[in-house]
Amino acid sequence: MPQEQQNREPVVVERVQTGVRMEKRLLKVLKAIAELKDMTLGDLLEGIVLHAFEGKLVPFSPQTLKEIEQFKQLYGLTLKASDSHNLKEKRK
Repeated sequence: MPQEQQNREPVVVERVQTGVRMEKRLLKVLKAIAELKDMTLGDLLEGIVLHAFEGKLVPFSPQTLKEIEQFKQLYGLTLKASDSHNLKEKRK
């Protein structure tokens, strides 16, 4: 963690439980990243979204990006950002 973050006071927030549906392999990769970083899935998602809201394109270090690629291969995740507006849920 960068030194500037270590010296900051915690920001108090109110969290709520949510039920979000997500692509299965994507969720597996996200859970693996959260486990690797010793954080909750919610904390990871908050960080990713906050970075995206500020236009910060890469919320991960080069090392973490390498690990993400390994998890994507492990779980068979081939989706790309360009697929995000063209996903259709599989019928059961």
